[in-house]
Amino acid sequence: MIPLNVSLSYYKREDIREGIIANSKDREIAVKFSDNFGKRPDVLRHSGDILELAKQGATSFHASEELWRNPLQLDTSMKKHELDNLRSGWDLVLDIDCGFFEYSKIAADLIVKALKFHGIKSISCKFSGNKGFHIGVPFEAFPEKIRNEGTKKLFPDAPRQIALYIKEMIKKPLGEKIMGFENNDFNAIMKKTGKNANEITYYINKNRALNAEPFLNIDTLLISSRHLYRMPYSLHEKSGLASTPLNPEKVLLFRKELAAPKNVRISRHVFLARENAKSDEAKGLLMEALDFGIRHEEVKLGGKKEFAAPENALPEELFPPCVKLILNGLEDGRKRALLVLLNYFTSIGWGYDAIEKKLNEWNSKNREPLREVYLMGQLRYHKQSHKKVLPPNCSNEAYMVGIGVCKPDSFCQRIRNPAQYTTKKAWMMNQNKGKGKKAEKPKKDATS
Repeated sequence: MIPLNVSLSYYKREDIREGIIANSKDREIAVKFSDNFGKRPDVLRHSGDILELAKQGATSFHASEELWRNPLQLDTSMKKHELDNLRSGWDLVLDIDCGFFEYSKIAADLIVKALKFHGIKSISCKFSGNKGFHIGVPFEAFPEKIRNEGTKKLFPDAPRQIALYIKEMIKKPLGEKIMGFENNDFNAIMKKTGKNANEITYYINKNRALNAEPFLNIDTLLISSRHLYRMPYSLHEKSGLASTPLNPEKVLLFRKELAAPKNVRISRHVFLARENAKSDEAKGLLMEALDFGIRHEEVKLGGKKEFAAPENALPEELFPPCVKLILNGLEDGRKRALLVLLNYFTSIGWGYDAIEKKLNEWNSKNREPLREVYLMGQLRYHKQSHKKVLPPNCSNEAYMVGIGVCKPDSFCQRIRNPAQYTTKKAWMMNQNKGKGKKAEKPKKDATS
């Protein structure tokens, strides 16, 4: 808890208020009063607004990663397409959260290096105010369009995919550097983090490696519409320290004492400085991250076992109930459904031209259609992989059950997979015809 005299004395400083206002343009602002946020949406127009709010007990100021034409028009009842129309852009803000400050510094330094590796120069960084760091790249560094889709509409998917991609990219060196910091003492890390060996261990070519993910988080799933970050120079209620911008090249040298209110100085390193960005400098990063996202989802969905698909496409009359329900259109779970459909159709012998036509028909029935760039990207990657992989088994609750389309008929109890439902029915129909060449029983599938 920050005493009122401390917060008021701090926010009375004109340089501090100007530093906060500089970060507020086109953003939704949320003001925190100790443990509770004030009204949303809100904006900051003048430095005097900050002082007045501080007099009322405001302790910290938070801003949206998204940029809006008019933040005051935001409403919780707005649909995605309405938010897309109101949004003018978004900044990439990677949030590193860890209970161990030195580990956070190591992660922040690696993220800065990873962004530089992708040719990005307009990188900014600030201490979060407690135990972590925020790494930022302004929207102006990204292309206006990517794969024929307006980049401003790619929130929160694009920054979430970038976070996942960067997280995977630094996973190995992060573990190595933390191990080096602790003099290769696994026991010291376990004692400090409270994690057991199984939780923080993985193997690379039979060699034990440290997995820092269980105790060091790079925000991914929490990136969502109207997601907020603590503004530069805002105080932090738990620590009493200020969220302080710093030189991204010198993260490892940062000391918390520099963020004590009495020690805070306005940095020449501006967080999310738009004037430093060059158009398209982050294009390569965005494309790599989107491609990584497609590969990541494919691995999660299908596993690695390939399936011997029929030579000829099997007809719609043999589709299982779950696939028929998906094809009627969905409100939720569209991305999971798309991956189900891709693997299902290729597993029952459909060609990609027919699949594309059917997917477009399905997407038009969804309450909010998937973006064309996402749908075509998934289709293109699936086609390039040259693999026939089964859709998830019926027992995988994250898919058919989770989407709400698992409505089994009497035949479902005889199968374990949607594709098996169709191929087994086709084989039985051929057997029952009893004419001409005896139907060949399909090869054993890879369900498990």
